[in-house]
Amino acid sequence: MKTLFERLQEYGESDYYGFHMPGHKRNPVIPGMESMFRMDITEIEGFDDLHHPEGILRESQERAAKLFGAEETCFLVNGSTAGILASLLGAFQEGDKVLVARNCHKSVYNGIYLGKLRPVYLYPEVDPDTGLNKGIREAEVRRALEVDPKIRGIVLVSPTYDGVVSEIDRIALAAREKGVPLIVDEAHGAHFGFHPYFPASANEKGADIVIHSLHKTLPALTQTALLHFNGDRVDRERVKGYLSMLQTSSPSYLFLTSIGQCIDLLEREKEELFCSYVDRLKRFRESFHAYRSVKLLETGCYDPSKAVIRVEGWTGKQVSDWLRKKHHLEMEMAAGTYVLAMTSVADNDTGFARLEAALKELEKEGPKKAEAKEAKALEALLSGGGRSSIREYDSFEVETQRKARGARRIRIEESGGRVSLEYAYLYPPGVPLLVPGEKITKESIAVLQYYKELGYAIHGLREEERIEVLGNGKDILCDGKEFIG
Repeated sequence: MKTLFERLQEYGESDYYGFHMPGHKRNPVIPGMESMFRMDITEIEGFDDLHHPEGILRESQERAAKLFGAEETCFLVNGSTAGILASLLGAFQEGDKVLVARNCHKSVYNGIYLGKLRPVYLYPEVDPDTGLNKGIREAEVRRALEVDPKIRGIVLVSPTYDGVVSEIDRIALAAREKGVPLIVDEAHGAHFGFHPYFPASANEKGADIVIHSLHKTLPALTQTALLHFNGDRVDRERVKGYLSMLQTSSPSYLFLTSIGQCIDLLEREKEELFCSYVDRLKRFRESFHAYRSVKLLETGCYDPSKAVIRVEGWTGKQVSDWLRKKHHLEMEMAAGTYVLAMTSVADNDTGFARLEAALKELEKEGPKKAEAKEAKALEALLSGGGRSSIREYDSFEVETQRKARGARRIRIEESGGRVSLEYAYLYPPGVPLLVPGEKITKESIAVLQYYKELGYAIHGLREEERIEVLGNGKDILCDGKEFIG
C-alpha cells in the first residue's frame, strides 16, 4: 500500500480541482511554497480523517505502534502537550490524587489544573558531582504509595530535558502492584529502544501511557508527536475523546505526512541510521577526555544523545553566545552553568566536527570569571521544580482564593512568604519553579534573582520585576493596577 506521502504527491500532480479548504487551493500564489501547497489538503475522499481513522491514517498508526513497541498509537499534530493534557484528563477523575515528579514540563501542571487534580510531588535528588537532578527512584515511589493509598496514578518525565532517566521499569512494577496507571512523558526519548546504546523505551518497561515528541529527537516536523497506550488500567476511549477535543479539527496533512515518512524511514533504515549515529556520538563524547576546563556532564543513568557541557569559569549563556556568534552553532538550551547540545540521527560528521573544533578553541580561551559557589545548587533547584516551594492551595483552588482575598503585584524580592498566583519558569526547559498556589520561599527568590542577573527572561510573570501574590482580603487588583480597597 502506498504511503500518505506518495498519495499526496500523486494527488498534487493530478488534475483534481478542489472547491474546498485550504484557501491556497494548491496553487503557488506565494512564491517558494509551491511544494508545500501541493501536498496540503483537508480531509477529502481517500485521505482518511485523524479524528475517525479508518484507512491510510489508521494503518499508519498501527505501523507506528508496532515500530515503537506499543499496543496502540495515536498521532499528535498539536505536539506532546496535547497528548499530556489528554492523558491526564482521560486517565483521572476530578479531585484524584496523582503522584507527580515536580520536574515535569509545564503542560503537566496545565493538565492538573484543567482536571482539578491534587498532585503529590516527588522531588528528584541532586547529583553532587554535576549539580544536575537525578532520576526518580523506585523506592521514593513505593514510599509515597504506601504513605497515601488514595493516590490514583503516577506521572513522570523521563528523560528530562538534560537527558536524566528514571527507574521506569521498577516504578512500572510498583504501579502495577498497586493497580494504578503510570504515565511517562518521554517526549525527549522518541529515539529510545532503536539501539542498545540508548535506554529502552518506557513502552518496553511497562508504562501505561507514553508520549513521544517525534520532532525532538527524530527526523520529523515540529509539532509532530505520538501517544502510546499499553495495558488496560487506562480508559483509552476516554483519553482519545479528550484528544479529539484538544487537537485541531483541521489537522495538517504536512504534519501527518511527516509522521508517516519518519515511521517509514525507521522501518526501512533504523539499523543503518542508528549504527552510524552511535558511532559519531561515541567519537564525539570521547573527545571530551582531551579537555580540562570543558566538561561533559553525566549522571548515573542518562541519555547519551544529550551533550550537557559545562565550561569552568563561564556561564551557560556566555558559552551559548560565544558558540553562536563566533562559530554559528546554536545550542538547544543555555542554563546557568552549562549548555545543552541536542543530537539526532539527522546530524552528520560535519556538524559534529564543527562543534568539536569550537570546543577545542573554547578550551584555550580560559575562564571568564570565578564560578559562584551557590550556582549549581540554585540551578538544581530550578531544574528540579523548586523543591523548596510549599503548596498552600491546589492550582484549581487559586481563583476562588483570589476572588475571596484579592491580589497584589509586588516586587519579587519582597514576595517571601506570600502565595504565588503566577507561574515562574525558564523556557527552555519549561519546568516551573513556582506554581500558582505555592508559597514563595527565600530559595525561590534567590533562584529567580540569580537567573535574572544572568540575563535570562523569567516566563509566566506578567511584569518583569514583580509577581502577583494572594492578598489579605483587602487587596484588589484591577486592570493591572494595584490599589487597596
